[in-house]
Amino acid sequence: MSLLPKTHEDFSQTEYWNEFFKKRGPKAFEWYGEYPELCGLLHKYIKPKDVILMVGCGNSTLSADLYDVGYRHITNIDISHVVIKQMQDAHGKDRINMVYQQMDALNMTFNDCQFSVVLDKGTLDALMPDDSEDVRRKIDKLFNEIDRVLRVGGRYICVSLLQDHILVKLLEFFPTAGWMLRVCRCIEAEHRSAQSGDGACLPVFIVVCTKFKKLPNIQPVLEICLAGEHIQRVCSQDEVKSSVKALQQSSLVCSRLNRGSVAGHGEVFLDLFRPGETNPRYTVNVLDQPYAKETGRRFAAFIVPQGRETEWLFATPEGRSTLLKSAGFDRLAVVSLHRDQTYKGLDAVQEELTDSILHLAPPGLLQNAQIPFLSVGSDVGRREICYRGHSQMSGDFIVEEVEGDGGQLFRRLIFLNSQGVIQSEARLKLLKSRKGKPKKVIDVGYLACEHHTYMTVGVALAAPDGAECNVAVIGLGGGGLCTFLQHCFQKIRITAVDIDPAMLEVATDYFDLVQDERLDVYIRDGAQFIQQAAEKGTSFHAVLFDVDSKTPGAGMSCPPPQFLEPSLLKDVKKCVGDKGLFILNLVCRISKLREEAINNIKDVFKSVSSYKLEQEVNEIIFCTDDAVEEKQTWRNSLEEAAKRVNGLAKKRKLQAGDLVDVSNLVNSLKITA
Repeated sequence: MSLLPKTHEDFSQTEYWNEFFKKRGPKAFEWYGEYPELCGLLHKYIKPKDVILMVGCGNSTLSADLYDVGYRHITNIDISHVVIKQMQDAHGKDRINMVYQQMDALNMTFNDCQFSVVLDKGTLDALMPDDSEDVRRKIDKLFNEIDRVLRVGGRYICVSLLQDHILVKLLEFFPTAGWMLRVCRCIEAEHRSAQSGDGACLPVFIVVCTKFKKLPNIQPVLEICLAGEHIQRVCSQDEVKSSVKALQQSSLVCSRLNRGSVAGHGEVFLDLFRPGETNPRYTVNVLDQPYAKETGRRFAAFIVPQGRETEWLFATPEGRSTLLKSAGFDRLAVVSLHRDQTYKGLDAVQEELTDSILHLAPPGLLQNAQIPFLSVGSDVGRREICYRGHSQMSGDFIVEEVEGDGGQLFRRLIFLNSQGVIQSEARLKLLKSRKGKPKKVIDVGYLACEHHTYMTVGVALAAPDGAECNVAVIGLGGGGLCTFLQHCFQKIRITAVDIDPAMLEVATDYFDLVQDERLDVYIRDGAQFIQQAAEKGTSFHAVLFDVDSKTPGAGMSCPPPQFLEPSLLKDVKKCVGDKGLFILNLVCRISKLREEAINNIKDVFKSVSSYKLEQEVNEIIFCTDDAVEEKQTWRNSLEEAAKRVNGLAKKRKLQAGDLVDVSNLVNSLKITA
């Protein structure tokens, strides 16, 4: 099956065309192909009995080749008498019924409705180099003449590269006049011309305009056929334009990949679509490392199994760079599979992708080279959507189950507006029910988010061993942290707060969150909850902020800015008192914003320390208003708390081994105040 690429790379349309015509000069129009490349589509729309007019024939052999395979009613015109004389001399003896006439296509002398086909190979492109008023008037004359000499039911067949202004002009004239318009991609012409390897690669199109009688209140018929045989009817001219432009952009990107390396320049990524579908089927990230001639390992594709696309190795540029080095190829195309798609197996995926992956090959690779396909394991993984919901706060979301290494099942909450991020994850265990049928249950000892591990250490630090402890968790999500705290600390009382009622429903129904005498969940704004708690004099041994921002591109993903306002931080301090602990999950990619956040915290709390996760942006900030005179005191206290968490996790049979790497925590801890 053919797949349609759409790139996310930016480039200048002017640069796109300037490079093409500068490279080729007078030979630019050889790019359109001749009979061997065009015949597959031409034979679909031209029949031997058709009366054909070829406008701007030049010295092309296309009409002669059509004549030789049975098309005997062909008239060729060109404005150049020199070209017409050359063609008459070349073909007059062997093709006695073929006509060559010197004539201006803008002012033809033929009778009305004389032809059933008007064939144009590059003439429109040559006559319309720009969108100036003079040029537009010329093209109006051309189109009006084509309309006049063509019969009702006849076809204007135009081979073109479809620069923006040319496509706009075609769409302005023919559909408005009641004609049907179909844009087809001529892949064979592209393949032939791409072999020249002398510049930007452009897709070749054949536009088929079929003349109908104009009827009032009839919607024009617009169609595209850009991948294989699939014809898609579209509703608007904008859809035609966007589809053509996406194909041109992707072709340029593929051409640049074919002509050079992107090593040191980041990645290139494209989405691949099935024809007629609006949701991508695959996403491909292409990256290079410096070419090492001695390896002979030029190019490979890596298929990421379903459900694993969010892992660091596959989801981040740094991870994919590590994967590239590990694979040992000069170029790697990392392919991710999308949800709401069906994949029959690794072999079927490979077969479907092969042609598209070949277009991403590095320079010097043989055209028919076999591209190795790599993966983890021998299948494409398994993904099952359990629930679809909508949140007023976060938009559409799904709960899905995916299969990881060794057949391990995981249940995940995914917001569809940020599908590369796992909002919550739980590991599933299979337990035999009384009827003997295995039942899926949540593994309450599994903490999917590494930052939750270190927030748990903070709770252990705030909770005296064996004593009752009140903890406020702002940000419920799927409830994984609250569930773990429930089972790890027997005398803890948790007050969880989330602004989104949909999250409580999901946490309860799909992540086994249980409200009891030790866990209460409140649906309200977390900042307002803290303000009201401070006003009422409500105290907590620890307050945890695990809140994500709903503002994309803000530079700080967690928490939202209002949660770091000095007034709210002072309210937190009132709630935890002199001896309590404020624990913050900070996710900030802009150093200036991070510095401002830390300064705000230091202005309120006397003692502040932090732990940065190694492979994540997350940073856990521990704050207390209890003056810690010695830095080593922080380290000693957190070391004891981490050891206690490890001991409790084993004792409660939540973990078989250590949950926390104690030495790493102690050695990496930063004391900022």
